[in-house]
This record gives sequence, C-alpha cells and structure tokens, in this order.
Amino acid sequence: MITAVIIDDDINLRKSMRGLLTRYAPEIAIIGEADKVENGVKEIIDKKPTVVFLDIQLTKGTGFDILEKLTELQGEIKTNIVFVTAHEKYAIKAFRFSALDFLLKPIDPDELKGVVKKLKKQIAFTSDYSNIKLLLENLSSNANAFERIALSTSNGIHLFEIRDIIRCESKDNYTQFHFKNQKPLLISKTLKEYEELLSAHGFERIHQSHLINLAYLKSYIKKDGGYVLMSDGSNLPIAQRKKDRLKAILNINNLKKYKGF
Repeated sequence: MITAVIIDDDINLRKSMRGLLTRYAPEIAIIGEADKVENGVKEIIDKKPTVVFLDIQLTKGTGFDILEKLTELQGEIKTNIVFVTAHEKYAIKAFRFSALDFLLKPIDPDELKGVVKKLKKQIAFTSDYSNIKLLLENLSSNANAFERIALSTSNGIHLFEIRDIIRCESKDNYTQFHFKNQKPLLISKTLKEYEELLSAHGFERIHQSHLINLAYLKSYIKKDGGYVLMSDGSNLPIAQRKKDRLKAILNINNLKKYKGF
C-alpha cells in the first residue's frame, strides 16, 4: 500500500487534496496531515509515508525548509516528494532539472492521475531519492547556474553533469541523451522539454530531431545541405530555418575555426 502525508497551511486545500486522492487514487492511504514546518517534519519522521504531497509556501517557512530539516536530522530524504504549488516559476525549473513531480494549483484530476501513475512506477523500481538532494543543490544556485540534471528511467534516477551531455536526439516521444564517456540513455520525455531546460546552458536546437551542446561542436559544414560534425563523430543535419541563427551564435562567440563561413 502507498501511504501519504499532506502538508499545506490551508485546511481547505488539505481537504481538497484528500478528496481528490480518495476519488482518483484510492490506492493511496492518507495517514497524516500538517500545516507548518515543525509538525510537517514530525509527521514525516514518525509516520514514514511512501509519499508526501508538499506545498511550497507554508506559514513561517517553506516546503524546502522541511526537506532541509529532514536532511539535517536523517542525513538524507527517505520518502518520495510531490510538490504542490500555485506559482514559483523558478522552483518549477529546479523540479524539472531534478526529475521531481509537481502539481499546480488548482489541481487538475488528470494531472494528479498522471503523477500518481509515475509515482507507482518509481516506487516499484527504485528507492533512490538522490534527485531530492539535487533539488536542494539547484535551489541554492541561480537559475542559469545549475550544474547537474537528474534523468529518470524505469530502473531509477540517474544524475549527470550538464557539461558532459554532448547532444540529445528525438526518438518519437522519447529523448536519447549522448554523453561524454558514457553510454546513451533513453528518457521518456520529449526533446522539446529538454530544449526548454537546457537552452540557457549552451544548447541549441538545430533540427526537429537534434539538440546539441555547442561546446562539443567541431565543424559546421555548408555542403550537402548543411550539417554539423560533433565531437562524438556524429554528423547532424541543420534545419534550413536554423542555419542563420547557428551562424550568428558562432560569430557572436568568435568561433572562427568552424568551416562554412
């Protein structure tokens, strides 16, 4: 059985979440509630829930304060976390870099069912909560300074240095990551989602199927319709509408070594 604790400082929102879970996720047993940092920490430690539905903004603190306190007391987080928020654009970006699920208020039942479905898969295959540690690490940085990303697969959470990602390739509704000195990894998210995350980290979408780390771009070749040669030996096509932008980026960065200008 999956057990849950709900932490929110609004009693009506706790009641609403309880009702939604009862209706749309009856396999989850709600074993506790809390409305602030202190009793939230106590509920989690005492009841050891499988998952915590955690509001970000709490009375005299935040959900992140709860995670920090749990880390201090236990050495690590030992439960799954689903964040619930009404805003916090920057925090949402940190969630995505950390492969953590979140729900936006007001909660959409379909989104809740989707999160619970992913949660059940994660519980079945792993008890690794290293992505929560990564979240706290990322929250201490500014939005463009994240150094690592968590990628979730059916067999667990994998943490990677962003600088070690050479390129990402679309595989229908999946994305295949290609790394420096590591085997490729297939992730069940679209390339567009990773384009949004990585565009501020030196990555450029050059084609509907290809997102590249410019640090690993070896050559830009004009012939044969235009393509790039990457450090891993791959030759990747460039979409016609992307050529001028790619040239401009390379010129701005004074990368005169690239061919084709």
